[in-house]
Amino acid sequence: MDVGLLVFGLAALLTLVCFMPPLAGRLKLPYSVLLAIVGCLLGIVIHIHGWAPPVLAGMLDSLEKFEISSETFLTVFLPVLLFETALSMNVRRLMDDIGPILMMAIVAVFLSTIVVGFTLNSLSSYGLVVCLLLGAIVATTDPAAVVGIFREVGAPKRLTTLVEGESLFNDAASIALYAVLVGVLAGHSEMSAGRVLVDFVISFLGGGLAGYAMGRVACMLFAALRGFPTAEITLTLTLAYLTFFVSDHYLHVSGVVATVIAGLVVGSTGRTRMAPTTFEHLTSAWEQFGFWANSLIFLFAAMLIPRLMADATLGDVALILVLFVTALGARAVAVFGLLPLLRLTRFGTRVNRAYKTVMLWGGLRGAVSLALALAVTERSDVPYDARQFVAVATTGFVLMTLFINGISLRPLIRMLRLNELSRHEATLRDQALAVALGDLQEKTDEVATTEHIGPEVRERIHAVFDQTLEHLKGAEVRHMTVAERVDIGLATIARREEEMFFDILKAQIVDWRMAESLLARAERLEDAVRAGGLSGFENAIAADVRYSRSFRAALRLHYLFGFQRWLANELAQRFAALMCKRSVAQRVILFAGQQLKVMLGEEATQRIVVAHQRRLDAIENALQALNLQYPSYALWLQESYLGRVARQLERMRYRDMLDQFLISGEVYADLTRQLEQRWAHIDKHPPLDIELSAAELIKRVPLFENLSADSLRAISRLLRPRLALPDQHVLKDRAGEEMCFVASGAVAVHLPDNTTIELGSGEFFGELALLGEQALVPDVTSLGYSKLLMMSARDFRALLAHDADLRERIEKVARQRLRAIEVWKQFSATPPPTAT
Repeated sequence: MDVGLLVFGLAALLTLVCFMPPLAGRLKLPYSVLLAIVGCLLGIVIHIHGWAPPVLAGMLDSLEKFEISSETFLTVFLPVLLFETALSMNVRRLMDDIGPILMMAIVAVFLSTIVVGFTLNSLSSYGLVVCLLLGAIVATTDPAAVVGIFREVGAPKRLTTLVEGESLFNDAASIALYAVLVGVLAGHSEMSAGRVLVDFVISFLGGGLAGYAMGRVACMLFAALRGFPTAEITLTLTLAYLTFFVSDHYLHVSGVVATVIAGLVVGSTGRTRMAPTTFEHLTSAWEQFGFWANSLIFLFAAMLIPRLMADATLGDVALILVLFVTALGARAVAVFGLLPLLRLTRFGTRVNRAYKTVMLWGGLRGAVSLALALAVTERSDVPYDARQFVAVATTGFVLMTLFINGISLRPLIRMLRLNELSRHEATLRDQALAVALGDLQEKTDEVATTEHIGPEVRERIHAVFDQTLEHLKGAEVRHMTVAERVDIGLATIARREEEMFFDILKAQIVDWRMAESLLARAERLEDAVRAGGLSGFENAIAADVRYSRSFRAALRLHYLFGFQRWLANELAQRFAALMCKRSVAQRVILFAGQQLKVMLGEEATQRIVVAHQRRLDAIENALQALNLQYPSYALWLQESYLGRVARQLERMRYRDMLDQFLISGEVYADLTRQLEQRWAHIDKHPPLDIELSAAELIKRVPLFENLSADSLRAISRLLRPRLALPDQHVLKDRAGEEMCFVASGAVAVHLPDNTTIELGSGEFFGELALLGEQALVPDVTSLGYSKLLMMSARDFRALLAHDADLRERIEKVARQRLRAIEVWKQFSATPPPTAT
């Protein structure tokens, strides 16, 4: 085919597509339904266009010569559709409902295939394998029309996530079943339920692993492309195709699942790995890619409908009706029967009846089903009558779901009132409207005064505001309980906090690793508020300052093997994270006092501020402990934080001057280059030295004073320096195996009588167990970031045998402690006097 003619035809189709969205809105039709109608008309017109003028005839000629194969659908368009949907999804929200999503995407597909296959087999002569193949083809759902309707009528976000999540993964299940069954039909393999299940599990899980690996590699490459947005966006486009093709053709796993997982990885971590403005451009670019792919694949598929339905008979029409009813019944069993059973496991979440009804009726089929049917017609090793039956039945079924389910879905959502705000949301909306209109009235008066606008016009404008405010009088938030207002306010602040952390990333105040951690913490805080309100927030406060898993792993390795570098890096990361959290917590409290008070009232706002103040206090306490232990590093962190803020402000100032044409592009580039050089030192932070050299620390222990240099060297070889965190238990699992010297900091010894003894620098503990007194093992916790010197039981005994002076010092303290223990035992054994 002539390349010029091909380009001409594609350009004409895209021009036609441009006018489809507004036309669909005016006709109140789902976008996919309108595309199907236009595609069918084009499929008819391209064969009878002798009447058309030259330009239109040329376009129809080019469309008639298009060689549209199933491979074109699946290889050119499907990766873009999958990646674009996955990229826009919130992974955390997806994981909240992963149980219902996988149930509908996998179990429901198998169920639909079996029910449709056996039902049609009993009513037709095509054979069980052909009917099962048809069941697998029509089991895949297309979310494009449904999601478009959801957005138009304002359906809940969770419902959109459920439907989109199902469609992302059920393509994989359908295509995997399709591949096995078409091989059986062609005589390349034998039918086996076990083989189908094993092949599916390998394909599904293997595709997930491949997609995750390739997505993570792409995120690593973003760092090398940072500052080149066009290259970063191009990498995501090639990632979608490479992931699909490599997984499918070389790794022999599901390319669909691989592409979906790669898109989810880039969507969840890409905005921290890319330049922040690049990710915003990326989202817009992929919306455009998705629009093109979805529109063209639907048009091309619909253009095939007249050809595929040309030989349909009345018997085929009857089977299509049975297929529609059977598939709908199988889906109803999955939605209303299997989803409730899922709640018996830990993967189940509650899905209300209204959501289930929309999920049942909203399972529209589309271009993927048509592409799979077309693929069957292209196989010469499949009997002709089977090919014809699959093509006709699939096409008719897709048309029924689009024209029956698709057109009636909008009224169904409205009938179930899923497009309406909840009572709390509506009340908050009205309160926001009242506050906004009150402010706007004042600003309008200011503009009128400045522009010398007469009082008559002012009164007319005031009348518009007053009329709206009159309707809002009964919708004040005082009709909500204080607890309800607090929950709404906490959720609002949680979302605002996440954006504040993203603003910190935009300003390059932290690197992407830190931003990833902070954003994840903010999302977990939002989840806690959404699930438990104020109580959930209170529970999340402790987690906000808790040590991370990587920190605990670094500490464990430090205790076992003495590795310091990883622990020092984790301490530095914690230092910087706490400073960012403190800054955001302070701004959040200010935001609540200024913005939420007029919305939620004084009492609710005060409770919110108090809760966030407790969180700020916890962050301050954790930060203070580090500041006291590492004052020099804390000073550098403050300098770095303020310097990064100053650098960003300077960069923004130059950008404003460029936008106002005060400076040229060349001057802007030179100023930016000088800016980066001037502030380069704030990115080269010094390592956090935890100063755990045994030779230096033993000099701080009074017990080792006046010992000879040889003795000090011998002792330093035996002692192992360790860092203890605030409230960390020391020697908890190693009583009788080690003793400790406190080089700096302090520890608390919790005695059995509920009293506490504090041991500071130079003190030691654990020696009684090494001397044979195992009856009482005290509970010891660190009071801060304490630096300890650990000595094993074997080294302890060898040291005492070698150094008589040191042995005398330790035994003297041990005798005093043993005497105290004896007195305590006698006191504990004496029964209390009885009352007379």
